[in-house]
Amino acid sequence: MTHVPRLPASAILVTTLAVLFVSCGTPPGQPRAGSIALAPNEVVEFDALYANNCAGCHGDNGRGGPAIALANPVYLTVVDERSMRAIIADGVRGTSMPAFAERAGGMLTEKQIDAIVSGMQSRWSDPGALDGANPPSYAATSAGDIHRGEAVYQTFCQSCHGPDGRGGPKGSAITNDSFLALASDQYLRTIVIAGRPELGASDWRGYLAGRAMSDQEVTDVVSWLASHRVAAPGQPYLTQR
Repeated sequence: MTHVPRLPASAILVTTLAVLFVSCGTPPGQPRAGSIALAPNEVVEFDALYANNCAGCHGDNGRGGPAIALANPVYLTVVDERSMRAIIADGVRGTSMPAFAERAGGMLTEKQIDAIVSGMQSRWSDPGALDGANPPSYAATSAGDIHRGEAVYQTFCQSCHGPDGRGGPKGSAITNDSFLALASDQYLRTIVIAGRPELGASDWRGYLAGRAMSDQEVTDVVSWLASHRVAAPGQPYLTQR
């Protein structure tokens, strides 16, 4: 009869733990790789960032909601990445666009903002969106003239938005004081240039057959629209007797 040496208890314990470690790959009680949820400030995946921070106003997949459609290739071609990033990070004062950067009181890191900007450009831009056309500049480069702007409005915009911008058969009221209180001059300019394709609104090339708007005409009509802003939008308020 062969004698089998008896191992001490400590050796048995070490051997058992080694077997468990090799067979499981993870020490007992420790979470497996990939099972730990990322902290909110560690998420850099575009779909999650866009859904949680942008879709509520700009629509699913950037197709438009209350605010401009971000998946508009004309818009993404006209706007530069620096301006887009500044809007997301710092918001737009006096409008419903909040600041998202942590340094400005928001919830997003600089890396997350970069991920949103690069994600929109890589997924939704189209190098051929302008079809060789030379668009007006994203930001105004000269002063606008209200009187010229009124004539521009009558030429390019009145057929859809009605006399004096009060609404027409194809477009909403765009001189409404409540609308203008929430729309910056840059927003107005962006809409005139890029249009709102999700609403059937053309870009700067399609308002008048055979004639695109010039950079100065865009600047002038924005000045005319902005001149309709009032200090206390929405008044007179209904009062109880």
